[in-house]
Amino acid sequence: MFIDFNKEGDPSNSRTMAEYMRRSHFYHHMQKKAQYAEEEKRCHFCQFRAFSIAQPPHCYTMAVTNEVDKEWISLDFKFIEKCVLGKDVQKSLAEEGFRSGCDCKEDAACAKECECLSDLDPDNIINPDFKNAYYTAGTRKGLLRYEILELSSDEIYECSDLCACSEDCPNRVVGRGRKFNIEVFKTKDGRGFGVRAKEDIRKGQFIDKYVGEIITAEEANRRRENAKYRKDLYLFALDKFNDPEAEDERLRGEPFEVDGEFIAGPTRFINHSCEPNLRIMAVVTDRANKHLHELCFFALEDIPRLTELTFDYVAGTNTADSNDNVAKEAKERQAKGEFTQKCLCGSKNCRGSLW
Repeated sequence: MFIDFNKEGDPSNSRTMAEYMRRSHFYHHMQKKAQYAEEEKRCHFCQFRAFSIAQPPHCYTMAVTNEVDKEWISLDFKFIEKCVLGKDVQKSLAEEGFRSGCDCKEDAACAKECECLSDLDPDNIINPDFKNAYYTAGTRKGLLRYEILELSSDEIYECSDLCACSEDCPNRVVGRGRKFNIEVFKTKDGRGFGVRAKEDIRKGQFIDKYVGEIITAEEANRRRENAKYRKDLYLFALDKFNDPEAEDERLRGEPFEVDGEFIAGPTRFINHSCEPNLRIMAVVTDRANKHLHELCFFALEDIPRLTELTFDYVAGTNTADSNDNVAKEAKERQAKGEFTQKCLCGSKNCRGSLW
């Protein structure tokens, strides 16, 4: 049994798709009822519930709400917790024998002389006593260090399940996942769906990863050419380590890209702002596969609960000092009469256009 409201639904009907799916989920799904098997595969509520962070002892939830109109996220869209490797990407993974973690016997050692931090550029280490990216004690424990959050564009290295340290290691912040309840909600000003937290967020706190289908550059370009809209809204290039002279041949060519249009996590719905409260940073949890590094959001400021989370689509991976250049380039394009996408962020210092 399955009712496809995306194609056959009557928007004037009070029994909207959202209402139907919510009722069907709580009364029929996850009970092995054969007549609901196909519907259950596409149920967003079932997808949220399957996330590892939704399981005990964490139980961090995710919700989709719309108090504006009857629009709902298409059931053709699938929520996922980890990236899916597309065609020709799987074979790029390093063999298991080349993957390794640290041998730290004490978790505290992972903030100082840990093997997982060995690839850090020694010239960019601001505090040699604590080489890892996060505060390890006090009220700011687990938050991204100020000098990295606001002054650095360098990658972050973390420990992982390959390591001897425990899950409580101070260098496993991203690895432990999101630590708050999140909501994808319909905005009231025509910007579609957005994202907000159900709890207060602290400056430097890890928010979540941008996940989707990882595809080759060739496939990404093919999808751009076939799209009837700006496909780059959903594509992120994994180009942090790309170098034509890199020793690792996987880093010499065009980088893989993450496509979050049809399969992704909640961060796919984070809207743009010229005055964002988040930034993206590259995080490495598997040094043998740097070309598949994580894309992670961190809070640039304290964010009160139910405040919309935003990042800069154009300068999101850069430091604050470089954002002025983005505005300058946009004005130069406008002066030349080139196409620019109007910005709807409404911030005080809005640049007026995205690109």
